[in-house]
Amino acid sequence: MTVKSRAEGVLLSLTLIWGSTFVVGKIVMQNISPLQMIALRFVLATLFLLVFFAGRIFPVSRTQIVRGAILGIFLFLGFVAQTVGLNLTTASKSGFITGMMVVFVPLLQVIIERRPPKIGNIAGVAVVSSGLWLLTSPSGSSFNAGDALTLLGAVLFAIYIVYIDVIAHDMSAMQLTFLQMATNAILALAATLAFDTMPSRFPSGTVAGVLYLTIFATILTTFMQTRYQKETTPTRAVIIFTIEPVFAAASAALILGEQIGVGGAFGGGLIIGGVLLSELSEGIPLLNRPFGSADS
Repeated sequence: MTVKSRAEGVLLSLTLIWGSTFVVGKIVMQNISPLQMIALRFVLATLFLLVFFAGRIFPVSRTQIVRGAILGIFLFLGFVAQTVGLNLTTASKSGFITGMMVVFVPLLQVIIERRPPKIGNIAGVAVVSSGLWLLTSPSGSSFNAGDALTLLGAVLFAIYIVYIDVIAHDMSAMQLTFLQMATNAILALAATLAFDTMPSRFPSGTVAGVLYLTIFATILTTFMQTRYQKETTPTRAVIIFTIEPVFAAASAALILGEQIGVGGAFGGGLIIGGVLLSELSEGIPLLNRPFGSADS
């Protein structure tokens, strides 16, 4: 197994956890607000890292703090848009629309990193985008404010994914994970104190949900993404991440009773096909060429 294939296998496993967060978040927000959930999630994550991994985090330089904070701001804004949007739409649609970041990453990669995607990546994006189009508009639904906020979150997450590729090589994964968590904790706590109130008591189910989101969907996934995404390209990473809405839809159907219909199921199949096309493209010379390159 190559370094890249191992890294991409880890990233694929993260999509299982991310897919479940839409359902868990929907359940948790029956008792607390989106801002409260984000604040609790990241404050707990920051405290956990400080208690158990301080020796692997410090010292950090001013440059590292600034870069980590910028990455954390994009993550925070993405989470706010996605979480508030999730409160206004279904878990299935939220997962599907978040997956639309696959459309934005190749464009942002060209703009920010001046790195053209491979032909196979473009083909994979085209197939995945077709699947996401079917999944984003399940029969009988309409595009609402929650969908719009979720789409904004997808754009912000796309910027976040590309920016990881720019800065992740200059500091350890643990340092970068902590800086992102701390930035989100500060921003979310400030926003909650300014625009919301923190309840004095929480139902046991809410506590369990928040702990799951904190330990597995925040600390573990952020660390693993920060550690392993740099071993592949942003475009290949984001195509792997588009399997997330398939897992989100399956969880929503099993736990919440949400249905996506025949068109949604077909869209999920297209997503898997697009991922496989991108993953296997390196072994096909025609698809492994940079997009727009001239024949030699």
